[in-house]
Amino acid sequence: MPLPPLPGRPLLGRAPLLPLLLLLLLVGPARPISFQLPGKARKCLREEIHRDTLVTGEYEISAPPGSSTGPSANLKITDSAGHILYAKEDATKGKFAFTTEDYDMFEACFESKLPVGTGRMPDQLVTLDMKHGVEAKNYEEIAKVEKLKPLEVELRRLEDLSESIVNDFAYMKKREEEMRDTNESTNTRVLYFSIFSMCCLIGLATWQVFYLRRFFKAKKLIE
Repeated sequence: MPLPPLPGRPLLGRAPLLPLLLLLLLVGPARPISFQLPGKARKCLREEIHRDTLVTGEYEISAPPGSSTGPSANLKITDSAGHILYAKEDATKGKFAFTTEDYDMFEACFESKLPVGTGRMPDQLVTLDMKHGVEAKNYEEIAKVEKLKPLEVELRRLEDLSESIVNDFAYMKKREEEMRDTNESTNTRVLYFSIFSMCCLIGLATWQVFYLRRFFKAKKLIE
């Protein structure tokens, strides 16, 4: 008959859950970004995102207080190659979503269409809440579709988060290997170039010695 656990001593079955709970506390929800957009100005936000990653976002543009016209700005999201993933003219409020095809630098640009103010008119306020990966998934909808319990939903979120962290480490390891190969290749090229430079210098010095010797003999300065 097994002995009951001692008071104040945690069960062994609960111990593996402690790192997961700490991970949940450390990874908090992302906060939206807010900034001022002056008249006839353009501001961009850039972020690197892995491949096959779901990206969702919600934006809102508020008109300056006391303005007779509403907010007026254009929104465009592109990758490093200039491909347009989302575009909206006269954007005021909305949502967007897309899935990345490759690891790339993505850029979200807001361009104001309001005339330049005289100083009395404040700038437009832009609020952008952009999420990707685990943060972009709607686990409430997943729980409804798959009929999951709250604990199962948290475990699913932890599983996706752990997979995301593993993928990040795998990508960093790959980049480290690529950088190491680049450094080794560069060191090899520098070594060969140094040897070639030394051979050229030695050959030039030898040629100078023989040339000066023949010159001095022609001038009968030496025998």
